[in-house]
Amino acid sequence: MPNEKESSSAAMNRTVVERKSDRELVVTRTFNAPVHIVFEAWSKPELFKLWWVPKSAGMSLISCDMDIRTGGTYRLEFRHPAFDQPMAFFGTYREVTPNKRIVWTNEESDDGAMTTVTFEEHAGKTLVTFHELYPTTAALEEALTGSAEGLPEQFAQLDELLADRS
Repeated sequence: MPNEKESSSAAMNRTVVERKSDRELVVTRTFNAPVHIVFEAWSKPELFKLWWVPKSAGMSLISCDMDIRTGGTYRLEFRHPAFDQPMAFFGTYREVTPNKRIVWTNEESDDGAMTTVTFEEHAGKTLVTFHELYPTTAALEEALTGSAEGLPEQFAQLDELLADRS
């Protein structure tokens, strides 16, 4: 059970979700961990799969293949009890700069976004900025009622994972 100090710092580190334009979504959160530990949680499949799927979604991540390097690819397969077949999400890493930045494509549909995640350390804490640029306004609208809804929960799960690793 977290102590009072941990509870108040978690409340201060809330996830902020902002629509920046007709095609852009930006999510920010500060984590109480150094940048190298936060970056590992985004770049090591064995850690990524522990926090990426919102528990409330009822899905499980059944495979997580990530070649985290510029030009590398990823493929995530999810299972949901309402669907007979797994759902696959995949793309290409356009840029990977350790402890600084990861940029990837979301190629599972023509409406896939370009995702950029940046990591900035300040006094032992890390600000993560998750930026998605969608090809159309309609694609962003669809994300706002779908996958983007889970981001605050995902970031809270990452916060829990990092608390256990710090």
